[in-house]
Parts: sequence; C-alpha cells; structure tokens
Amino acid sequence: MLSQYLPILILIIVAVALPLGFIAISSLIGRTRQNSDVKLSPYECGVPSAGDTRERFSVRYYIIAMLFIVFDIEVIFLYPWAVLFRELGFYGLVEMFIFIVVLVIGLIYAWKKGALEWQ
Repeated sequence: MLSQYLPILILIIVAVALPLGFIAISSLIGRTRQNSDVKLSPYECGVPSAGDTRERFSVRYYIIAMLFIVFDIEVIFLYPWAVLFRELGFYGLVEMFIFIVVLVIGLIYAWKKGALEWQ
C-alpha cells in the first residue's frame, strides 16, 4: 500500500526542492546591489514613473469599473442561456428578457446620472 503513495511523495519532494534550488542558485550566482537607487525605484512596464505614486483617482474611474463588471457578468449569464435556449423554451426566453430589461434599466439610470461620461 505504501508503494502506491511513492510517486506522490516523489512529486512533493521535487515540487519543494526545485524552487528552493532555483532560489539558492540565483543567490549564489546573481549579482547583488545594495542600496541602489535603481533597485529602490518603482517600475511600471518599462517606463520610468513620473509623479507621486499615491496619486488620487476620480470616483468616476471606479464607477465605470463597477459598471463594466456588472455588464461583464451579464455576458456570463447569457452564454449558458444561449446554449440551452431550445431546452428552456418560452419560459427561459421570458426569464432572460426580464433579466436583460432590468440590466437595461440600470444602464439607462447610470447614463442619466452621467456615470458613463469621462471628463
């Protein structure tokens, strides 16, 4: 019975030893620069940062992000409904119509409040 668990034990040992080995090799071979200005500076996609890193963002940015998430989740619910459309029949069509109407009302409300305008 113990022989059945031997491959799992070997896998666990390799999974732990490999990353630790890479870290040990990189610390032995790699260069280290202590207290370097380059090492302590923030890095963003290869572009040197400009300005303060604690810049405040407008609330509109977060509102648009939340609206994107809501309508992205709508697509997640539409896909399974489209796959099972024939099996759900008229009842499924009515339920999805109500779901989409509620989301459209929410979109119209956000549009009227000016949440979609970026200034």
